[in-house]
Parts: sequence; C-alpha cells; structure tokens
Amino acid sequence: MPTYQYSAMNRTGNEVTDTIEAETEQEAQALIKAKDLYVTRIVEKGRKTEKKKKKDDKKAEAPRRRPGARRKSPFSFGRVSSKKLCTFTRQLSTLQDAGLPILRSLRILEGQAKGGVLKNCLIGVIEDIESGNTLSEALAKQPRAFDNLYVNMVRAGEAGGALEVILQRLAEFKERAQSLKRKVQGAMIYPCVVILVATCIVGFIMYSIIPKFKVIFADFGTKLPAMTESLIWASDQVVNYWYLIPAIPFSVFLLVKIIYKNKTGAFILDWLFLRIPLIGTIIEKSVVARTARTLGTLIASGVPILEALLIARDTSGNAVFVRAFTNIYTAIREGESIARPLKEARICDDIVVNMVDVGEETGALDTMLYKVADVYDEEVAVLVDGLVKLLEPMMVVILGLIVGYIVIALFVPLIQLLNELS
Repeated sequence: MPTYQYSAMNRTGNEVTDTIEAETEQEAQALIKAKDLYVTRIVEKGRKTEKKKKKDDKKAEAPRRRPGARRKSPFSFGRVSSKKLCTFTRQLSTLQDAGLPILRSLRILEGQAKGGVLKNCLIGVIEDIESGNTLSEALAKQPRAFDNLYVNMVRAGEAGGALEVILQRLAEFKERAQSLKRKVQGAMIYPCVVILVATCIVGFIMYSIIPKFKVIFADFGTKLPAMTESLIWASDQVVNYWYLIPAIPFSVFLLVKIIYKNKTGAFILDWLFLRIPLIGTIIEKSVVARTARTLGTLIASGVPILEALLIARDTSGNAVFVRAFTNIYTAIREGESIARPLKEARICDDIVVNMVDVGEETGALDTMLYKVADVYDEEVAVLVDGLVKLLEPMMVVILGLIVGYIVIALFVPLIQLLNELS
C-alpha cells in the first residue's frame, strides 16, 4: 500500500507533518480530513525523490520548449489589473464547469490573452503545472497576478475536490468587488473634472488677466482697496511660482506615501481619515464590506478560520483594521470567539457584531458575513451618491465666491478711477 507524506493545519493554526497509508491520494486526503486537519500539501513517498531526479536530469539537458509554446513578453511591468483578473477567473470557472482539464483550460486562456503581465504569468503557471506542481503552487509563484486570497482558495478547492465551485465563488467575489469599485469611480469622475477645469480657468485668470489690470492701476497711481491688493499679490505668486502648483500636490502625495511606509505613521493617517465626516464613514463601511466578503468566501471554501483571518486582514488595506484583526486573531488562538474581540476592536457597528455572534452560534458564519457585506456595499453606494450630490452645490458656491471676489476686487478700483476722472 502506498505511503503519502503530507503537511496540514489543525484548528489552532499549527502545521502538522506526518505520513499515512492509503490506496489512492483521494483516500489519503479523506483520512486526513477525518482527523480534523486541513491538507496543505500531499505527495506519495518515493515519487518526491523521483521527481527531484527528473528535475536534475532536465537541468543537465538543454532546455526545450513545449510544442506551440509562446515566449514571454520581455516588457511587462506592474501587476495584473483587477478587471483583467476578474474576467480571467470567470472564464476559467466556465471552462472548468464544462469539464475541461485544468491544463487545457489554462492553455486556452493563455492563447487568447494579449501580451503583458497576465499572459506571462499564465505561461509560468502552465510550465509549473507541466513540471509536476499543483495549480495552487503554480499560482503562488506568480504574485503579480494572484494574491494570497486567490492561492488559498484554490488550495482549499484542490484539497476538497471542488475546484470548479471555488473558482465560481472567486469569480463572484471578484465581480462584486469590481462592480463596487466601478460605481465609486464613476461617481467621482464628474466632480474631479469640474474641479480640474475650474482650477485651470482660475489659474489662467490669475496668470494672464490680472497682471494687465495691475499695469492699468499702476499707471493711474490710485490707492487700491485691500481686496484688490490681496488679489494682485496672489496673482504675483502664481506668475512667479507657477511651477509650485503641480509640485505641491505631488509633494503631498509623496509625503503620504513615505508616511505609509512606517506602521505608526500609517495607523495615524488611517485613523485620521476615518474621523473625516462622511468620507470616513465611506472608508469604514467599504473596508468592513470587503473584509466581511473575503472572510465569508474563505470560510465557505473550507479555509481554516485563523488563516482566513490573516488573509482578510491583509486585504483590508487599512492600518486601523489590520491592528484590530491582529488582536482578533490573537484572541481566537487563545480560545475566544470572534464576536467579543470584534466588539472590543470598535471597527464596525453593533449590528455587525450581533450578526457574527449569531452566525457562530448557528454554524452559518459565512452566510452572515455575506449578508453584512451586501448591506454595507449598498450603504457605500448610497453614501457615495450622496457625497457627489453634496459636492455639486458646494462646488457651484465655492466657484461663485471665487469669481465674485475677482470681479469685485477688479471693478471697485475701476469705479473709483471713473469717479475721479468724472
């Protein structure tokens, strides 16, 4: 009877390495799961050394490319966009539902992909699978395309023999996240364009129009009102230091990036952002929705709760939530439930804590987390829509005040000159 060597995680999150005898690999996985362990890697004893020998033989030979293989693009930088990854996941899920082998599905998708980061990553995944690696191991070697969430869910699907179901959940998860992102981006396009155009118009007036009025006032030698003097001073600053207009926002952006490199600085900035009226609420609810959906998807896929918490923590993107999830992780390792440390963290409303508590009691934690994510996604969409509607009249009022100030500051001295001349 073959002997299988495996690595697994127990309920406390500790890694267990052992051997087991079984007729097939599927039977070995079933026996390991019966021990209440989560399999992370399994290989038949003897095959490992044989595989290593084959790899050594391959290194000695000249490298050969598989027939019809495509070369990687030499110019591919950055990461795969969430939109492309969302499309790829849905297509892979559809091909797996149709019953195609995983290798053939990947080759089809690699063949239709355009040159770039995703195509290069797919070529690398195909080569690794052909070398004997599992799909999750191959995906883990391509961090530019597949994050920890993606890799762990695929690994759970391989261990449970339900890869097509896991891919479907992944596709739904990515599509929901992409849909919310598109809503927020679409809502912010109009105010951003208006602010940019208004800035350009006011800048043109300050740079080109007001200096001409300054010459006229200087020729007449009249005493100018305080409003006009302050406007001319502002125009002089724009003319003399125009290069600071793009440099200041760029410097602020760079400073924020540098502060985020430090854990304490990132925590302080994120804490301040969460305290901004309305914007802080949008940030908080969007992070809660994202982490709840991530955690629910991982738990439903069979990933251990401790590992799922770490992945959800890393996908939160907010230092305040990262610290809170770390405390929750520590409390669960010590035997606590999720609800109590979640309530103490104060990162979400009481209704979320109560829903999580009920989910733990009824054994439907993943379902409750999905409901929390759905509710919060809807609230974020409503809040963003409300913010945009609030910005529109605010921008009109602010632009009206700026234009009114310029007009009054320029025409008051002109009226004084006309009165003196008359």
